[in-house]
Amino acid sequence: MTKLSVNINKIALIRNSRGKNMPDLLKAAEDIVRFGADGITVHPRPDERHIRKQDVYDLKAILTVELNVEGYPSPEFLKMVEEVKPAQVTLVPDAPDALTSNSGWNTLKNKHLLLEVIMGLQNAGIRTSLFVEPDIEMIEGAREIGTDRIELYTEDYAAAYAKGDNSVVESYIKAAAYAGMLGLGVNAGHDLNQNNLRYFASLVRPLDEVSIGHAIVCESLYDGLQTTLENYKKCLSGIE
Repeated sequence: MTKLSVNINKIALIRNSRGKNMPDLLKAAEDIVRFGADGITVHPRPDERHIRKQDVYDLKAILTVELNVEGYPSPEFLKMVEEVKPAQVTLVPDAPDALTSNSGWNTLKNKHLLLEVIMGLQNAGIRTSLFVEPDIEMIEGAREIGTDRIELYTEDYAAAYAKGDNSVVESYIKAAAYAGMLGLGVNAGHDLNQNNLRYFASLVRPLDEVSIGHAIVCESLYDGLQTTLENYKKCLSGIE
């Protein structure tokens, strides 16, 4: 079954807004795991507006599930993840001031940068994933770089699905199948939610993991964290 990794950036954002430890990020992460999440995702940014660098170290010390750390491969970021050694590092091409990830890597133009970075991470025993568009050429480039997985950027799918246009999923179906044929693992994330997840996951195969945060936190305001997590697990259940 496709694994659910929960991005807890928004929980950290709420905590930081008052300058105290409420909500308690570590307890929230433990509860999310207890409610069924298969992993925890964080994306620490240079300004620490949500996840702080120290949070990454603290989460690694307490988690019993996989920790996925997203980020741009700056020297500071690479030093941190090589010390923490999370199960997975997902590399994104974000500028330091980006509000959220909004594009995938051009794996052809950035080949030499990513080759060196991925080799270093893999030598440290860390699984690597590259954030990419559902573009066959970019996926071929990812394979040549030597990454373990790709993460398909799903904003276009989510936006089209909300308008009743399901045709966009075809590019993701082809991209995942091609990546699988090349021996790459396939993750996906960005704007996935309870409304669009099951349709996506039932068609896009292989699909090792989805990373979802913003929607889960928003939906939890109405339904509670446990019920929301259970609903997401139901979206992924029974799919071969």
